[in-house]
Amino acid sequence: MRKEQAHTAAELLTILSARQLRNGQVVFAGVGIPLLAATLAQRLHCPELTILFEGGVIGAFIEPGKLPPTTNDQRCTVRANMVLGSAEVLLLLQRGYVDVGFMGGAQIDQYGNLNSSFIGDPAHPKTRLPGTGGGNDIASLAQMIVAMKHEKRRFVEHVDFITSPGFLRGNDTRHESGLVSGGMFRVITDLAVFDFDETSRRMRVIALNPGVTPEQVQDNTGFTLIFAPDLHTSEPPTDQEMKVLRELDSERLYTA
Repeated sequence: MRKEQAHTAAELLTILSARQLRNGQVVFAGVGIPLLAATLAQRLHCPELTILFEGGVIGAFIEPGKLPPTTNDQRCTVRANMVLGSAEVLLLLQRGYVDVGFMGGAQIDQYGNLNSSFIGDPAHPKTRLPGTGGGNDIASLAQMIVAMKHEKRRFVEHVDFITSPGFLRGNDTRHESGLVSGGMFRVITDLAVFDFDETSRRMRVIALNPGVTPEQVQDNTGFTLIFAPDLHTSEPPTDQEMKVLRELDSERLYTA
């Protein structure tokens, strides 16, 4: 039975993201909400989910209340199946062993291209960001889920720099550029859930978050959105989802 209770925007984002994962998948998770959402899914409905971290951990099983602040933290290794070097983990991507990449970004555009490098003119950027890490490799080779806060400055018509490729310029341009596998699967925000149109590869709203209107989503987006004809509202978090999430993130590291 689903019951609505008070939750933060970050908690809703985490729960909706966790629902996108399926049992038996291998998921390459970035730090923050992606790490927490993958761990939550593993506890709730994906007991055979295999989580990979860029630091080399395979088969992570994070302890409640001990979320690592980075994917290189030793807390990532507790009960893990194996710990390798970063290069070996990225080789698993190239060999096709990873089903889903799961990360965030500072900017995303209408074709799902992500920017985590800089904001503004590349010669004189306003803001320098962490950069790619393994983000380009993951987005180039796996199906992608992106979790991020929904703001007009983040959802832009064209990103300032493509750190991690989505569908590039839309239509078949990703495949034509040599990226023959992977692509954007879902974008989850604190306002809605998105997929990408099968032909144009433009971002499309498929579900609104509870209490959100289509107008709110469009007003907070810097490009014209497509809305699915069967647009619906996502189910609110259940008591069980909230209970497990708050046990995992008892220090509110990611969900405050």
